[in-house]
Amino acid sequence: MKKTSLERKKLRKKRVRAKVRGLADQPRLAVFRSLTSCSVQLIDDERGLTLVSGSEKELPKDQKLTKTQKAALLGELIAKRALEKGIKKVVFDRGGNAYHGRIAALANGARTGGLEF
Repeated sequence: MKKTSLERKKLRKKRVRAKVRGLADQPRLAVFRSLTSCSVQLIDDERGLTLVSGSEKELPKDQKLTKTQKAALLGELIAKRALEKGIKKVVFDRGGNAYHGRIAALANGARTGGLEF
């Protein structure tokens, strides 16, 4: 029986999550992407805590940007917040999403902001 795209995404997410684990000194940068926006969290999986979070909804709305440009700005925002908390190294968790488009732009924005992964 053929699987739906949602079922395939769940399998990819499970496969990625099995390999990626966030620690206190190197938390997991988890990305959630919907049709309209993205949100990210830095998670310490040992303690089950969200250390830093951010969403595209927090970005200034005065300028007209594409979703990919907003994702890049979100990456820079999360990097700035992480560096304020003393976090420099992270493990990137793309969820079930392909490393392409908004996910890649967010990762590049986080690297530009100073995060290492």
